[in-house]
Amino acid sequence: MRELYLLEDDLFDETAELGWQERALCAQTDPEAFFPEKGGSTREAKRVCLTCDVRGECLEYALENDERFGIWGGLSERERRKLKKRAV
Repeated sequence: MRELYLLEDDLFDETAELGWQERALCAQTDPEAFFPEKGGSTREAKRVCLTCDVRGECLEYALENDERFGIWGGLSERERRKLKKRAV
C-alpha cells in the first residue's frame, strides 16, 4: 500500500512540475510553428516565446530533458546545444 502512495506522490509532483505548460502561450498557437521543417523559419515561434510568462520554465524543461526538436523557451535545438556547452 505504501508503494501506491509513493507512486501517487510522484504523479502529483510531475503534474505540478508541468503545470507551466498549461499557461504557455504556445498552447494557444499552431504547434507547427514550434517544430518547423529543417531550414524552416523559427521567427513566429520565437516571437511568441518573447512575451510568454513561462519562457524560463520551458527552457529549463528542454535543457533538463534534452529536447532535440523544436523551439523551447525561445531557443532552437542548436541554440540550446550552444547554451549547454557554455554552461559546462
